[in-house]
Amino acid sequence: MNSCNSCGEPTNGNYCSNCGQPTKLRRIDGRYILSEIGDFFFANKGMIYTLKRVLLTPGESIRRFIKEDRYRFVKPITFVIITSLIFAFVSYLFNIDAKDFQLYDYESIGYQHQYEGVEQIELPTVDLFINWVISHHGYSSIISGLFVAFWVNLFFRKKGYNIFEVFVLLCFIAGMSSIFSSLVFIIQGLTHTNLIHVSLLIVMAYSTWAIGQFFDSKKISSYVKAFISYLLGFILFGFILGFVAAFIDLVIK
Repeated sequence: MNSCNSCGEPTNGNYCSNCGQPTKLRRIDGRYILSEIGDFFFANKGMIYTLKRVLLTPGESIRRFIKEDRYRFVKPITFVIITSLIFAFVSYLFNIDAKDFQLYDYESIGYQHQYEGVEQIELPTVDLFINWVISHHGYSSIISGLFVAFWVNLFFRKKGYNIFEVFVLLCFIAGMSSIFSSLVFIIQGLTHTNLIHVSLLIVMAYSTWAIGQFFDSKKISSYVKAFISYLLGFILFGFILGFVAAFIDLVIK
């Protein structure tokens, strides 16, 4: 009789009767690696279902996840991470960074310096932060989601949802926003046309619609409050990024 590698309980079958672990692990080979990749990206086929439901009926679907059905949906944090990986890959593939947002005229505002005899432009600190947001979209989505969640929870406090449930709503919205942005970046890369601001408008319109639909799809006031809370959340997030960037610049200088 063999012993379970996990808990040490004597076993004589394919699974441990005590902890449920298999008595013999599957050998790691090419099929195993492909299976792991498939499980991660499609989350046991829940990814396709989640994308479809959150795209077509975000308010109803996310309410269902919170109150009734958490089995068929990908978990919100996992959803953000997977979609952010797609976003990061597309951004890297098409070289999307802070300059695409056209916040600065780099030749006049960037810090010029010599490096090995070549004139280079050092990015302002705030743009370095923007590049970090693009490169680490999963983290930045979660952080910015906290700021938006604060305002959404404040504007819709009478609806009975706590801030954690609102945060779950924003995780699903952030995941879909990453998909929208990725699609726009692909079109931008193929057409060589700057569509960053189109991406921002799509994301804002979808987020406003999804938040308003979640709380009360029949009232125009829901969409107005959704838009204001979303905008205030990102203004606050941007203000803090700018403040930190200015402080770093002040310390360095």
